[in-house]
Amino acid sequence: MQASHIKIGIITCTVILLAAIVYVLFSGMGRPAASGLETYARGEMSGFRTLDDAPPRPSHTFIDPEGVERTLADFEGQVILVNYWATWCAPCIVEMPALDELQARYGGDDFQVVTISADRRIELAEQFFQENGLENLPVYHDNSFAGPTSVGARGLPISILYSRRGVEMGRMPRDAEWNSEDAHALIEAAIRTG
Repeated sequence: MQASHIKIGIITCTVILLAAIVYVLFSGMGRPAASGLETYARGEMSGFRTLDDAPPRPSHTFIDPEGVERTLADFEGQVILVNYWATWCAPCIVEMPALDELQARYGGDDFQVVTISADRRIELAEQFFQENGLENLPVYHDNSFAGPTSVGARGLPISILYSRRGVEMGRMPRDAEWNSEDAHALIEAAIRTG
């Protein structure tokens, strides 16, 4: 009788183990494929997150340096890294020089860094750029906080990477070292696949 209990125990353990293996192998099936950029969420980019159901870019408006109203749709055909920031946000101002360098390195027909200030007045952002020698980024402005609200930001800064078609590829919900090898690898992959 004892041998039959051992056999039943072994069979039960084997069935449970096989069920667990099948679950692990097939649990990801039926879900939409992620952008593939999650493999670059390491090192300096460890906070980068992709979403299974990536939303399209928001349609809020903001002001460009000439005072013209713009939307993110104006960048259709380019991979864009949208950064919502403000001069009163300490992590924002720390990462801004790295974003300026990122724009200097990759900015062009395929890619743009779009930094949108949430300051009360655009002059505050312009003064910050001037005092800190930020020459590669235009000063975009929206004091309504519509952008951060529309993307579900819990605070500033937040940076969101959008494909050429305007679909979110992933986001960094905090400050980051954008002028790093890890960031360069992420941006290069986004430009290749976006």
